[in-house]
Amino acid sequence: MKASKIIIPGIIVFIVVIFQSLFIVQEISQAIVLQFGDPKKIVTKAGLNFKLPFIQNVVYLDRRILNLDNAPEEVIAADQKRLIVDAIARFKIVDPLKFYISVGNERVARSRLSTIINSRIRGVLGKQELATLLSTDRAKQMAIIQNDVNNEAQNFGIEIVDVRIKRADLPPANSEAIYKRMQTEREREAKEFRAQGAEIAQKIRSTADKDVTVLLAEANKKSEIMKGEGDGLRNKIFADAFGRDPQFFGFYRAMQAYEKALIGGETSLVLSPDSEFFKFFGKSATPAIKKR
Repeated sequence: MKASKIIIPGIIVFIVVIFQSLFIVQEISQAIVLQFGDPKKIVTKAGLNFKLPFIQNVVYLDRRILNLDNAPEEVIAADQKRLIVDAIARFKIVDPLKFYISVGNERVARSRLSTIINSRIRGVLGKQELATLLSTDRAKQMAIIQNDVNNEAQNFGIEIVDVRIKRADLPPANSEAIYKRMQTEREREAKEFRAQGAEIAQKIRSTADKDVTVLLAEANKKSEIMKGEGDGLRNKIFADAFGRDPQFFGFYRAMQAYEKALIGGETSLVLSPDSEFFKFFGKSATPAIKKR
């Protein structure tokens, strides 16, 4: 009974010691073995490893490429134009011991890298004009920024894989001013197009009015010519008729005069009985008609 009381606690202590002596490093991790805070061993290969129980502990660091989404930063270009730059970086820990000694953990490392990236972005992009930052030359500027950041990140055991501008926008006030300027420019162009259209429309109307005037003049001319020709033909017919039978022609013209003068039945004429107008109402008219 006394032996079992000794063996069981011994087994438990042995298991605890073994458990405290072993640690596993994953494929995505690397480890630093610390003894009272002092680094003793660096483990970069995956597998089962040993450490001194109770007096040593293990700090794990990521071996993968990590992303750093930097906070938007306002940059003043060389031409004094303001730009809001939102950059993103990718980095990895290549020297675990230097990383642990200099920054300690990822949170501090991200803060330090963010400060460095913002400083380099302002330093490099601030020497360029806004048009350059928005053109294809931006890739060249980002390569310079990445190289500068990498030189400083090496002091932390970090390698910068890539630095890119995720977004580059104008500040809201500048965007509003540019929008208003663009709106004013478009309104000016619209007014210019309307003025040109009105000018073209006026020319078309003037041409159409001139054409109408010419056509009406030509039509009136032809009408007068045809009217003159008709009057001439009528006069010729009258003349021929008068030449053939003057008495009948006189009688016909008198009938036309009676028709026009006595139309409506309410016309009163006061003339002498022997007036020339009534010559066909007298007895002298009968022989003329009989002769016809």
